[in-house]
This record gives sequence, C-alpha cells and structure tokens, in this order.
Amino acid sequence: MPEDLWSDPAAESLPTLDQLVYRSNLLGQDRSIVNHGGGNTSSKGTALDHRGRPVDVMWIKGSGSDLETVTRSGFTPLRLEDVRATLARAEMSDEEMVAYLSRCSLEPGAPRPSIETMLHAFLPFPHIDHTHPEAAIAMCCGVRGQELMRECFGDELIWVPYVRPGFALAKLASAALEKNPDASGMLLAKHGLVTWGESGRESYRRTIDFLSRAERLLEVRVDPSSEFSGAWLEPAPATSRRAVMVELLPVIRGELSRLFGSDGHVILNFDDSADVLDFVSGRDMAALAGTGAACPDHVMYTKFLPLIVDADECRGVLQDGAQTLVEHLREAITGYASRYTEFFERYRESDATILNPGPRVILIPGFGMVTAGADAWAARNTAALYRTAIRVMRWASANGGYTSLSAREAWDIEYWPLELYKLTLKPSPRELASRVAVITGGAGAIGRATARRLLAESAHVVLSDIDEPHLRSVAAELSGRLPDHVLASSGDAGLEADVTLLLEEAILAFGGVDVVIPNAGIASAAPIDETSLEEWDRVHAVLSRGYFLACRAAFKVMKDQGIGGVIVVNSSKNGLAAGTNAIAYTTAKAAELHMARCLAEEGGRFGIRVNAVAPDAVIHGSGLWNQEWREERAKAYGFDVERIEDHYRERNALKVSVTAEDVAETILFLVSRRSSKTTGCVVTVDGGLAVSYPR
Repeated sequence: MPEDLWSDPAAESLPTLDQLVYRSNLLGQDRSIVNHGGGNTSSKGTALDHRGRPVDVMWIKGSGSDLETVTRSGFTPLRLEDVRATLARAEMSDEEMVAYLSRCSLEPGAPRPSIETMLHAFLPFPHIDHTHPEAAIAMCCGVRGQELMRECFGDELIWVPYVRPGFALAKLASAALEKNPDASGMLLAKHGLVTWGESGRESYRRTIDFLSRAERLLEVRVDPSSEFSGAWLEPAPATSRRAVMVELLPVIRGELSRLFGSDGHVILNFDDSADVLDFVSGRDMAALAGTGAACPDHVMYTKFLPLIVDADECRGVLQDGAQTLVEHLREAITGYASRYTEFFERYRESDATILNPGPRVILIPGFGMVTAGADAWAARNTAALYRTAIRVMRWASANGGYTSLSAREAWDIEYWPLELYKLTLKPSPRELASRVAVITGGAGAIGRATARRLLAESAHVVLSDIDEPHLRSVAAELSGRLPDHVLASSGDAGLEADVTLLLEEAILAFGGVDVVIPNAGIASAAPIDETSLEEWDRVHAVLSRGYFLACRAAFKVMKDQGIGGVIVVNSSKNGLAAGTNAIAYTTAKAAELHMARCLAEEGGRFGIRVNAVAPDAVIHGSGLWNQEWREERAKAYGFDVERIEDHYRERNALKVSVTAEDVAETILFLVSRRSSKTTGCVVTVDGGLAVSYPR
C-alpha cells in the first residue's frame, strides 16, 4: 500500500519549481508508483523571460531524467500560452511537436521536455502527476478495466482509450475532460494514472488515495491458494536452484552476448524471489506472460514479450542434470531472436534499424527469472520492472483478465524515435563495459589498484581475499561510484572449495566471467637448508596451486560461455630471474609463468587469452612487504633495511619505483581489446632489469 510522505513544513514555503522537485522525488521513491525513468510531473506558474518580463510558464520533467533523483535542472520551463495554442490544431506529427516545443522553451539549454508535455499543457490544472503505479496499471491492463474503475471511483476518474503518447493522446484526454470537468484524474488505457490539483499537495495526495483504494478493490478478489491457477510444477529447492543456475547462466550469457555481435556482452541478473517463483511455476504463466508487456514504459526495458522456457523441459533437471535444459535454452534463445526479427520486419518502417533481437527476460519454470542488461543496474532494473508486471498480472487476472498492447502498438513504442532519443542521452560505453573480472588477493595493493582501474572502465569486479575485514573495507571503498559493479567474496585462494565458490558467486551475481586475475600473494625467504617442507607447501598452496585452481575454474566458465576470455597471471621478477634465499617463492612464481604459457596454447582455440605481468618490488601499500620480508630481503642483498626503496629503485635502468598503479595499468592493457592478438606473453613492470628481460 503506498504511503503518504508529504510534509507540509518541508514543502509549503518552497517556490513553485522547488516544490515540484520535492513532489517528484516523493513519487519517485516508491517504485510501485513510478518506474525508473518513467512518469512525468508538471507545475504551472510565472517566471521571468530573458528581458525580465513575467511569463506564464509550465515546468515539466525533461526526457530521460528520473523522478526519484531529478533536480531543478531536470525540468524544462515552457511558455504555456505558446504550447496551449496548439490545442486548436487537428493534428501534429511527433517531429513537428518536438520542433515546436523546442521553440517554446524559456531556457534554450534546458533538456528536451517530456513526451507527455502536450497532455500536461492541455489539462487546465496548476499541478499534474502522471505515473505508472501497479494498481492503476492492473486496471488499465484489465479486460474489465473501465468497469473496475467505475466500481472503485465512480466519476472521479476518466477512462481514456489507448493512444500512443504524444499530441493525439493529449487531444483525446482534453476532449474526455470536457465531458467530465469535475473529475480528479484519469486512467490511460494500457498506460497509467494522471492526477491533478490546485496545489502540488492535492495532486500528490490524490495519487496516493486513488492507489490505496484501487489496491483494496483488486486485492479482495485474489485467492492466494489459486494464484495463477495454481502451481504447474513445484519450485526446485533453493540449493538446487543455485546449482542449476550456475550451469545455465554462463550459457545464457554467451548466447545473448553473441547476438550483440563480435564485441558484445551482457550482464545477467537471476531472481528467484517468492513472487517470481510463484509466477513462473503457475499454470497461467505462459498465457499471461505471452499476452505482452504491462505498460508502454516497460517495453524499452523488458521488450514486448519474454522468453518462456517450456515447463516440461524443466521437470527432469534435478534428477537427470541440466544438460538437456542447456541445449533447450540455446535453441530457445535462437528461436526467440528469429521470431523477434520477424516481428521487426512485419512492422518495419523504412528508416528503422533492428535493436538487439535477444530476450531481456527469460522465465524458467521451477527456477526463477533471468534478466539481461548492459550492466548490473540495467539487468536488475529490468527484473524490477518485470516483478511489477507480475503484480499487475496477478491483480488483473483475478479481476476479470489481463490484456496488453497489440504487437503493432508494442513495435511503435519500441521503435518510437522519441523513446529511442533517450538512448542517445546515455554516455558512450567505457572500454570494459559489460565485462566481469575476478581478482584474487583483491584486498592487497595490486588487487585493489587493479580493481579501481578496471572499474574506471566500467568493468564489474569480484574481489576475493582471505582477510575478510580488509576485503570488506576495500570493497566498500571501491563501491562508491558504481555500487552495483563490486562484489566481495572472502576465501582462501589455495582451497578448491573456496575458489569454486568464488566463481559460482560471480556467475550468480553477473551471469559469468570474462577476466580472471590470479593475484593472491604470500612471501617467504630463507636459505634452502632452512626452508621446511611445511613452508614450501604453504607457499606453493597459494602461488602455484591457487593460481592453477583459479585458471581451471576460469576455463570452465569461459568455455561454457563460448565468447572467449582473458586471464592475466600476476607473477614477479622472481619468476624470470633467480632470487637469493627465496627458493619456495621464486620457484612458485616461475611455475605461474610457465602455467600461463601452457594455458595460452590450450585456450587459443576457445578465444581465451592468457598472459602474465612480472612486477618488481611493489613496496608502497603492500601487505606482502611487511617488516619481516623487508628485513629478509635487505639481509639477502646486503643493504640497510631503511634503504629498501632506494635499493630497488636504483637497481633498475629507469631508476624508478614501481607502484601498484603501474601494474594495474599494464593489466588493463592485457585485458582490453588493445591486446586482442596477444597471448602467452609476459610483460615486465620493473623499471628495466637486465636479469629479468624475457627471452
């Protein structure tokens, strides 16, 4: 049930535009009322033009902004008289409308006004809110929607038949208001709710009131024991769902990424929440989901139809294994893309270019829902929108039936230039957008610096480290700018179970893995006759066995995805050049390098590149270089421990200190497209040491 959050003390003294921002943010906080990026709000008032003259103005949300976070700059001030003058016109194309509104702006640099601008201008009320609330959409998309509206609201609301947003809808709404001038709002069929008021407070509270009343009416007819006509099959146990999805998600990700072309990738979100499981396992799921999207606003994120996996294909998975379902999914995704292409061509207009033909939503009976996006936020937002659609279908189906846009109407929304314009507002993707990188030793200096550098290129990063408190601190620090892009998973890099769990968590969080950086470090120094077997095993467990475990797990995921991948082994100068009194450490580092070369040979036919970096003495900020290790190195090479940084700087050709950021920059190059034809290579980051020049 929506909550009334309005505060008179907070709002009453605000100027018109600031109160509009306040009202919009309140509405946007509740995603059961407003989709991300959806809805539009407006207020009418007076402002000064560039010559200081008072002008009647309508402030309306700009295209592409979000009500929850919109600020003053997100609203466009329009000369109200000029906009309302178009009401006398019989028709107006979208192109004409956009061009005309650009000339009505009081501020030429303001954002393009909302698609619904004419609707707000033609309705003669000071404050208007247009939202897409779940309860309202359940009526708007109900077979008995108009009847339910009358039953719940009488003449308080007006029913407006479906017309694509724009000038024609604004004219239709204006004409409908003339027949019922005392109404307090309207329902736009297959679309959403519009409310108005003499004050922003009145408009906002009417939205909350109408939704509360609608929810009560709709919910009373829902029988929890027979939602979606009961279960078609029982949901799999939680542990089984997890195990099966670990196998399915990389395959799904690979198939969807290939639909983007040679350089395309997607991020996946897996949702097996109770509401989703009830829906995907219900007898009516296929019929309801196959009816179409719950709202025009959803189409751009969820597409008109989801991919519905055959329930019979899911029945024997727990007993017989997931391989049959894997093959079915490959065929189903290919079939969906083919049907989507046919859908596009059927309604195609001459200048339209097909969007990605793969599904954004995949419904898997008994297991849950998989959604795809360009990044984790987009994939999760699509999931949130489809959960909204599930609640809409639940209410509508219990109150007379669910309906949706026609295929033609859906095409017109998905390929509508005014909606496609919003895509142009997004910044160009960074170099590692939609990529997933796993870094062991992620809380150390090089791991942290590498994660920060990859995140700067929009990668999704999964950090692992045995030091859980430090790991959590580093992850929290890195999450500041891209909170949906960072995952922390504590564990021991030398334990098979922990490495397996690490890759599983990466898959379940993002759908798969593109980059693995074995980086966990451990130091050891002693003459050979003082090196115990226990010490040898301790070092090799992390640096040799641990790197093997990470690479083996990476190969499995990358082969399942079928879209290649990159491994960058963080070795050391000691892997190339003999070290004094460090036999366990040096031989383990050499083993890492040769393992990388072997795996480059093995991975080539799968498009998996394997390279290595070999830094020297990354001292600053490194936990590896603790006091004991510093003293041992100083003793081995015969210098005072206080001069350790000077020693390592002075011994290289460039006379420079090597930092974690230097290593991270080299790793970025090796995981990027710029090194796409490089594999089996080791790149030194040591300032130039003749003893470790690769040869």
